[in-house]
Amino acid sequence: MNHKTLKKTSYWLLSGPAVLVYALIIIFPVVVSFVLSFTQWSGFGMPQFVGLKNYIDIFKDSYFWWGIRNNILVVAISVLGQIPVGFVLAYILYRKMVKGGNFFEAMIFLPITISSVVVALLWRNIFGNAGIFTQIMRNITHDPRWILSITEVKELSIIPILVVILWMYTGMYMIIFLANMQKISPSVLEAAIIDGASEGQILLRIILPHMTNIIFTTAVLAISGSLKSFDLIFAMTQGGPARYTEVVAIYMYMNTFKYFKYGFGSAVSMFIVAISVGLIQILNGIFSYFERKFS
Repeated sequence: MNHKTLKKTSYWLLSGPAVLVYALIIIFPVVVSFVLSFTQWSGFGMPQFVGLKNYIDIFKDSYFWWGIRNNILVVAISVLGQIPVGFVLAYILYRKMVKGGNFFEAMIFLPITISSVVVALLWRNIFGNAGIFTQIMRNITHDPRWILSITEVKELSIIPILVVILWMYTGMYMIIFLANMQKISPSVLEAAIIDGASEGQILLRIILPHMTNIIFTTAVLAISGSLKSFDLIFAMTQGGPARYTEVVAIYMYMNTFKYFKYGFGSAVSMFIVAISVGLIQILNGIFSYFERKFS
């Protein structure tokens, strides 16, 4: 066996199992879902081919568009909330602008270490209709029917969930940014300070250019995580009240496993994949622009 053949054989022996596992748990389910999306199937018997009917029904369903609206808000709070706030907190800790940085770092990161279901139950037990905060407000107002009114308004009921999402995941992005800021050579910052650079100039001219790739990576994580958001929202509200807080993943779950519309649910899953790929491609274009600008 010559060197070239040995190298190729070693490559396939090392990478083959990983590729096989990836194909079985990622590619195969996506292909099956794509095929099922053109059928009507309740989980029993043979699927019946219906063409584009599932996709047409999706676009006609107002609950689907409401789920898209809620998902857009989740993506917005993730990309425009968690990432900027996480970056600012990381910069404050990195530049040692507060005392007890290790304590604040641990406290901010703590929520992400807790299970999403536990976080959901915690917030629901505090602010829900039978929660501690609600009981306190009923005693203060002497109104036994007092509830947090924002949860009953269709347009605003998603806001408490957005607050929880911001609180829970910001710490993860803070740690990512802080870890990468610490890779910057201290001599670069020292030279900038000696040359009279202000804090704003250090941030804009040194820190941000070094963080461009990381910001793109965190944005991809935020978008992909937001579009598949399910566990936290389902544990908090199950999409209620009256499906006001339903997102596309819950919409897909309900249609697939509650109403046994597997073909319809597969079509919704394909739509989620398409949106994810589209948003990431747009983000890639934006990233390329800023990469050229800072390079």
